[in-house]
Amino acid sequence: MTNDDRRLAVFLDFENLAIGARDQLHRPFDYRPVVDALAARGRTVLRRAYADWSYFSEERRQLARHHVELIEIPQKMGHSRKNAADIKMALDALELAYTRDFVDTFVVGTGDSDLSPLVHKLRELDKQVIGVGIRQSTSKLLPPACDEFIFYDDLVGDDIPTADGAEEAPVALAELVLTTLTSLDRSTSGPVRGSDLKRAMLRRDPTFTEAMHGFRSWGELLRTLDERGTIELDRSSSTSNPHVGLPSKSAGDDAAFRTLVVAVAEHADGKGWAPLSRLKDAIREDDPSFNERNLGYRTFLEFCRAAEARGVVELERDGDQRLVRATGR
Repeated sequence: MTNDDRRLAVFLDFENLAIGARDQLHRPFDYRPVVDALAARGRTVLRRAYADWSYFSEERRQLARHHVELIEIPQKMGHSRKNAADIKMALDALELAYTRDFVDTFVVGTGDSDLSPLVHKLRELDKQVIGVGIRQSTSKLLPPACDEFIFYDDLVGDDIPTADGAEEAPVALAELVLTTLTSLDRSTSGPVRGSDLKRAMLRRDPTFTEAMHGFRSWGELLRTLDERGTIELDRSSSTSNPHVGLPSKSAGDDAAFRTLVVAVAEHADGKGWAPLSRLKDAIREDDPSFNERNLGYRTFLEFCRAAEARGVVELERDGDQRLVRATGR
């Protein structure tokens, strides 16, 4: 089954996610990164979030923009309200599993081990299960129970959160193509065709058309990005629907990694470690045009991890903060 054949149903234990994001990441929970991550995994046909919405007025507006159905769990005393949310979410998910055969993938957003039986039952019914949760507030029992588990921390990295109520800025073409292609490349085992890429881009931005960027056809857009070195086309695969890959030339990455090393040196302590949270601003002081998304990375943390994979830097955790040290290679 290809990703385009998958039909996803999303069930969010919203209070669990919101409290985890607030307490562990010190930021409000933003549903948009989850939308982007799921876009490469299939077509979402149902979205539901469960909470006492009197506590999440701002979040309600954000979720409504993403067409999430809000299921009200009234405020009660103590543990009974928590159990009510878990039970209602589990019952709704199982009802859908039994009555909608075309839904083959369930996305369960929670870190609560109480929902592990739901995950096991869904898999027993031959459904794929993708979990979404906050790393520090997710039970260790939950990720192994799922077919795939996405940590929200990795989706947002150390980027600055968007201000509440602010309109989302239009996404640049290169950024949209690269972030979508990177996600597809990681979540599929085979080559990505041009048609796969366009369908995934439309799932992320249903308003996208190549005409709005000045191209007469999708093929013309792909050829232009190939000539610019943004992507690489394998035309031997198909002239009308070629394989699309990330650029193998790493000159842009290498230059950016060198800039990262300079920033680390400027902010390092006596042992050579620099706080990751200060490095992006430091790089932008030297190069205001720097944007990790233009290199195909969703977050600055992902960019630093790529540098670590190349042996350019090392990363480690010190409590709630991440530290970076240059390797000298």
